[in-house]
Amino acid sequence: MLALYAPSPSAINGMAFDQEYRTNDLADSSPFHHLDLPYLQQQQQQQQQLQLLQGEVAELDPSPPSTAVTGDPTIIKKLSHNASERDRRKKINCLYSSLRSLLPAADQMKKLSNPATISRTLKYIPELQNQVQGLIQKKEELLSSISRKVDLIYQERHKKSSAWRSLSNVSASRLNDRELVLQISTFKVQKTPLSHILVDLEEDGFSLLNATSFESFGGRVFYSLHLQVERITDMKSTNNLNENFLSPY
Repeated sequence: MLALYAPSPSAINGMAFDQEYRTNDLADSSPFHHLDLPYLQQQQQQQQQLQLLQGEVAELDPSPPSTAVTGDPTIIKKLSHNASERDRRKKINCLYSSLRSLLPAADQMKKLSNPATISRTLKYIPELQNQVQGLIQKKEELLSSISRKVDLIYQERHKKSSAWRSLSNVSASRLNDRELVLQISTFKVQKTPLSHILVDLEEDGFSLLNATSFESFGGRVFYSLHLQVERITDMKSTNNLNENFLSPY
């Protein structure tokens, strides 16, 4: 039979001392017993920053790294510098791309390098300047040509006006929507050729169907012209026919 007995006070004290010793020994053997909380937080922040930089490196360079990246501040600073350098080069490449877009289409198809782009641009600027000078000269020639044509038109209209002003009287009567009779009275001494009057009428959209003439006493000559009009909208009413013939001159 087993006998039950109570432990002695000395045994109890020995057990308590042994438990306290083991607890202290476990605390001393922990690797974090000498670290404080702020230091741990700083290490965590550096680790997070390192992970972000590693993510950026992985996006730009998908190849596996050759060496393991640690939380060394020197390596972190180097990675940050590399990221800034990549951004700078990206902006420069965008500027070169914009510059290439200003070159001729044939040069854009060649996919020029950055130095070649600068060289081609320096050659292209004088070419553009020559083109601009050529366009300016062409503009001046066109303006001069237009001015000469305007002068010729003015001279022709002045001659036409002089020919019609030499006539004593002009009257027109509409026969229908397409035909009219133009009666002209003048003096033989004024020597206004009928051919000039017919040319002027043809230029204004009239065609001659028939013509008669006779000479009266006092040297007066009468012409009766049967005309067909192409632009009947130019004459609004019979009362305004005379004004329509004489007002342009």
